[in-house]
Amino acid sequence: MIYDKESFLTGNIEDPAIHQKIIDALPIPIFYRNTEGVYQMCNAAHEKFTGKTKEQILGKPLHEVHVKEMADKYLAQDKELIANPDVQVYNTQVRHGDGTSHHVILNKAVIRDNENKIVGIVGSINDVTELKKTEKRLEKAQETMQVSSQMIHKISSGIVMVDSNFKIVDSNEYFAKLMGDETEELYETIPGLTGADVKGLVPDVIYKMISSVLTSGDELAERDLKFNNKLMHVSARTLYKNKVVGVVFRDMSAPMLVQDEIINRARKINKQNIETVQKIAFLMGENAAETEELLNSIIETYRYGDDDKS
Repeated sequence: MIYDKESFLTGNIEDPAIHQKIIDALPIPIFYRNTEGVYQMCNAAHEKFTGKTKEQILGKPLHEVHVKEMADKYLAQDKELIANPDVQVYNTQVRHGDGTSHHVILNKAVIRDNENKIVGIVGSINDVTELKKTEKRLEKAQETMQVSSQMIHKISSGIVMVDSNFKIVDSNEYFAKLMGDETEELYETIPGLTGADVKGLVPDVIYKMISSVLTSGDELAERDLKFNNKLMHVSARTLYKNKVVGVVFRDMSAPMLVQDEIINRARKINKQNIETVQKIAFLMGENAAETEELLNSIIETYRYGDDDKS
């Protein structure tokens, strides 16, 4: 008698109120419906998800809780589960209590009484909307990466992308050729040199440039240097701040690249350092406008030089 009395004391595990508190504490929407599709139990997360209170849910059939389309689908799935008792898992879209559409995974199973008769269905709702959005973003990013990778392999300049661990994310064949025979052979084994340690592949001065841009987050670092008997213009640019740096190697012995570089540098001088040019022109007793005109003439000469020759 003492055991029976204590088993029904408030707060005991047999107390129905405790059962409700337990499922209310769960962050996943949970429900229990009888074989006729009438709600018998649900938790606080289910109330929030549907936008309805327990008073508006319990004792109500599916068609009074959900829109007809969803109620019909739930009822059909319930009947299928009862006819083939097992764990039922499926994806669907539901309308949240706030009117927004959500991707969910429903997990359902039958409930039996002491005589092993099916008396209802218990289920949980897992909202995977954000996961779906993330998957789409990843798919889009993957497509973009594939296009970008194809593009860099078509470019005549050497290109390499390096992450914060100084591992190569991707590179093109021209980069491998610039770095020498050993790197070119490695490129044939590992396309794009993906995962390779960049420190062992590039000159120390370039490694320091990459390290500096990665650490500082600066937009750009560039310089001219000579290696493997070639004069190269190397620019390291931030792609993702402190995470990924892209490095471009331009062979300055290529006539068209030399021409482009002269144009770019003349423009830079003309735009960024015009005050300095004016001061120099003043000291030399020259007209600043004439000095600026000289720079512009260099640009125009190299820009249209090929056309003139033709």
